[in-house]
Amino acid sequence: MVAIRLFALMEHEDDPKKCTAAKLVRLGDLKEATQIRRIPRGALVLDPESEKALSKEDLEAANRFGILVLDCSWNKLAKFPRLKAGLKHRGLPFLLAANPTNFGKAQRLSTAEALAAAVYMLGEKSQSEHLMSRFKWGPVFLSINKERLEAYAAASTSAEVVAEQNRMLIATERHKDEPTE
Repeated sequence: MVAIRLFALMEHEDDPKKCTAAKLVRLGDLKEATQIRRIPRGALVLDPESEKALSKEDLEAANRFGILVLDCSWNKLAKFPRLKAGLKHRGLPFLLAANPTNFGKAQRLSTAEALAAAVYMLGEKSQSEHLMSRFKWGPVFLSINKERLEAYAAASTSAEVVAEQNRMLIATERHKDEPTE
C-alpha cells in the first residue's frame, strides 16, 4: 500500500535544526507546499480549531489527496494565510506531546507528532511509526498515546472519535479523584 501523501505550509520561524517539519522535508517524508494552490483540492487540513475530528470517514480523501499540516507557532495559528476552498479541516482528539519542548503537555504536538497521529488514526500505523522513528523521542509519543491512538483508529466516524476521547478523559478524571491509600 502507498503511504498517505503529506504536505506542510511552513512559516520557517523555528530553528531548522529543531523544526520537525523541516527535518521530515529534508528526509523526503513530507513535501513543503510553497503555494496554497499547489495543494490538491480535497486534501485534509489538520486544524486545531476545526469543529470536526479526523476519523476513518476521511480515509478516502487522505488516500486520494493527502494531508496538510500548518507548521507555525501556536500563537500565530489564527494569522496563518487563508486556505483555499475545497480543503477539509479536521482536528485531532486529545493526545499528549512527547517532543522535548512540550513533553507531557496536552494538545501541544509538534508537526511530526500531529502527522504521525493522523496517519495512525487512518490505519497507517507503519507510516506513523516511520515518521516517529526519525526522532529520538518519537517512539515515546506512540507509546504514551498508544491506548488513545488505538481507540481513535477503531472509531468509524468523527462522532465516535469524540465519544472515545470523552470516555477516556472522564475515566482519567475519575481515576485522579479516587483516594490513595
